[in-house]
Amino acid sequence: MNRLAACCLCFFSATSARAAEPPASVCFGTPENGRLENGWKLPDRGDNFSSYSKVGPLLGRTYVHSAVHRTTMDAYGALFAARPKTVYVVGETGKREGGEFRPHETHRNGLSVDFMVPVLDQNGASVPLPMSVFNKYGYGIEFSEAGVFENIRIDFEALADHLLALNAAAKAGGIGIRRVIFDSELQKPLFKTPKGARLRKELVFSTFKPWVRHDEHYHVDFAVDCR
Repeated sequence: MNRLAACCLCFFSATSARAAEPPASVCFGTPENGRLENGWKLPDRGDNFSSYSKVGPLLGRTYVHSAVHRTTMDAYGALFAARPKTVYVVGETGKREGGEFRPHETHRNGLSVDFMVPVLDQNGASVPLPMSVFNKYGYGIEFSEAGVFENIRIDFEALADHLLALNAAAKAGGIGIRRVIFDSELQKPLFKTPKGARLRKELVFSTFKPWVRHDEHYHVDFAVDCR
């Protein structure tokens, strides 16, 4: 293949890739009172993550802003390279066009993502959080203040790595993280991990008590310029 043909092939390949990508999202207002245009659906699963249920994605409950989509995927990619045996689960996010998202009080403009806590079984192996209709797809689980539920426990080091990967990916993508909402008692063992000091320095953790405990998941609000 000569140089001209190769350049043409590269141009058309790049053009096709851009054409296949959906339009960038536009957010309006705030997570508490906003909406979204051109939301992007998160994948149901990847190399090291899966969705919290099969039902949620079918009901259109896993859409985010395009910049949040890229950040989430880039973070999972970095984690797969750094800790390939760790399993992550992404929870609810929002609707394609945003707006009211019951029972959540936020998640209205594509910038909010619930991430279910990574957990270890009694043998120390990373496993998905047990989720079914009987425990509200994981949202009904109640962890102790030490992060234990039945025969599983929260993997605080994996959680710390995830938050730092999200922060790094957000910065690389030109956005940020506004806040993290996670149970105040469970923040204590999280900050005792080897990377706890970095978490305190680089991220803002909410100190307000939310209307639900946020022990089985950590809520992340990303910072994107909205109209």
